[in-house]
Amino acid sequence: MEGGYRALACLVAFCLAVLLAATPVAAEQITVTDIAGRPVRLTVPVQRVVLGEGRHLHLVAALDRDAPLGRIVGWRDDLIKSDPDTYRAYLSRYPEIARLPQFGGLNEGGFSIEKAIALKPDLVLLNFEARSAGEETGLVEKLAALDIPVVYIDLRYSPSQNTEPSMRLLGRLFGKSEIAEELVAFRAAQIARVTERLAKAGDLARPLVMIDRIPGYSDECCMSFGPENFGKVVEMAGGRNLGSELLPGTFGTISPETIVARDPDVVIATGGNWDAFAPGGNWVGLGPGADLAEARRKLANLARRPAFINSRAVRSHRFYGIWHQFYNSPYQFIALQQIARWLHPKLFTDLDPDTTLRELHERFLPVPFQPGYWVELLARR
Repeated sequence: MEGGYRALACLVAFCLAVLLAATPVAAEQITVTDIAGRPVRLTVPVQRVVLGEGRHLHLVAALDRDAPLGRIVGWRDDLIKSDPDTYRAYLSRYPEIARLPQFGGLNEGGFSIEKAIALKPDLVLLNFEARSAGEETGLVEKLAALDIPVVYIDLRYSPSQNTEPSMRLLGRLFGKSEIAEELVAFRAAQIARVTERLAKAGDLARPLVMIDRIPGYSDECCMSFGPENFGKVVEMAGGRNLGSELLPGTFGTISPETIVARDPDVVIATGGNWDAFAPGGNWVGLGPGADLAEARRKLANLARRPAFINSRAVRSHRFYGIWHQFYNSPYQFIALQQIARWLHPKLFTDLDPDTTLRELHERFLPVPFQPGYWVELLARR
């Protein structure tokens, strides 16, 4: 008899656990502070989201791995145009992504407030850089009048400061704080594999690095990064970023004459698939599933430009290419590991960024890992 009661109690406990697991998270009204420092009152977890930056899918998909499109009711078309290889990876697994309503950029005047309202979102998520345009167009006030909150996050303008808070904020809004904390912890551990080893190594020679931003996208030479974004990554990886010495903000341009005069030890070009903007251009096509032989051929072409052809970086074969979209995703720590290997190869012989990126996909992302995110002027021997 006692065994029967025990079995019954176990059955009841099991059914209760299943019931609780299947019960949706209760909605609640909260106030959060977004990356722009604005208090925002809204109901969480949010269920209908308009992405004012399509590339925020890199974070959204990690939080909502089982249904990465489940909350998205509309999005900006930048992922489709600027990161088409990632878009195709999701399209092959989630064909419904092609039916999502699309917007242009708020900064370019392509964001339709009326269209956004018609989608009945309970959150419009924007990148921090869209704040000025949002204020000028009255977007926030117009949506607030209809009880549609706007929240700003930032993975691009000051990512070293704002990536982790943005991850936690979105986790809170989605009711996925536990997953967000796991992702934050993974990111921090992977960063520490570089920064702690550099700290223990002491006084290392820090090579001068030129980040060549999206060369081949246009004929302009040469866009780069100041002390944030890829510029900060270079410094964290044990280098000296040329742009940090010359540019006051996150983005800017360095003249070919200055590059020749400063003669950087290392050049890292950022590349991606720019076929939507510059078909057949000299850009280095990098990203998931990229043709690395073709990417290396184009990288060699870029190395022959007047600003670089006689540089120390080209003479020593320290001329590299890396996926541009790391600059606008929560996964810059992958770029940090690869750049650290390029800058200090003897110190990081055991660090394999491909393995790190594979683990990221296996643990957090709904699409499989594909190589193709970086290339060297000459194959490593």
